[in-house]
Amino acid sequence: MTTTHDTFRVGDLDLTRTGFGAMQLAGPGVFGPPRDRDEALAVLRALPDLGVNHVDTADFYGPHVVNELVREAFAPADGVHVVTKVGAVRDASGAWIPAASPDQLVAQVHDNLRTLGVDSLEVVNLRVGGGSDGHTAVPGSIAEQFGALAELREQGLVRHLGLSTVDLGQLEEAEAIAPVVCVQNLYNLAHREDEEVLRATRERGIAYVPYFPLGGFSPLQSRTLSDVASGLGRSALSVALAWLLQRSPNVLLIPGTSSLAHLRENVAGAAEALPAEAVAALDAVGAAASA
Repeated sequence: MTTTHDTFRVGDLDLTRTGFGAMQLAGPGVFGPPRDRDEALAVLRALPDLGVNHVDTADFYGPHVVNELVREAFAPADGVHVVTKVGAVRDASGAWIPAASPDQLVAQVHDNLRTLGVDSLEVVNLRVGGGSDGHTAVPGSIAEQFGALAELREQGLVRHLGLSTVDLGQLEEAEAIAPVVCVQNLYNLAHREDEEVLRATRERGIAYVPYFPLGGFSPLQSRTLSDVASGLGRSALSVALAWLLQRSPNVLLIPGTSSLAHLRENVAGAAEALPAEAVAALDAVGAAASA
């Protein structure tokens, strides 16, 4: 049975398999200040007591807002490890602007260092893809971009490197330049097109961090998940998260919320293992996508 305190080795860090995605702590559209700053800080500060030591953030959440909340919330003694990402910026209207030239990536790393208030970033993910939906890997070389981050790693400004929204070829290209400790891609019950990357990361001991656990479901898929969850007396999100944890031992979760009550529900639900019959029913939800 998976528990909140189960960990996976990411570089030299033991990250809890249930982490926290801080994106929702910003304002609407991940832009501007939170609706309730005190609640946002309370959510973050509750993580250590809940056994969660893994927070996912980015300086372009807000922008700057979420990193500054993370900086305010935690002291070094809390033992919370922060994973951030680069590859985009925000304009004055809140639009997401790709920004992945070497100079832009270097500037974003320094922005993250400043807003998080640290001398070195523990893990930096290079956000690569996007596609028409914003979450699909776009084939192409990433050597120049990843190489720029590898140089910052050699300088000690970054300890570990990861990737976000990449295909298998891009993962292999990056691995030839510097160690890759995690991959953050779209994957859930309904969208399993990334099975090849999930399998490769598992075989290589790389953490796989799926995002949007309830994203892109059809009405039929949503109904199946809801029926399974109802039969177990649990929320659909908690069941979807638990399914992901049971899918592969290298999966790390980063569910997000701006509500303290929802945070507690998410953490508790993810840690509660699913019975075999529920897993079988859920496996059938995305069978066509993974075929």
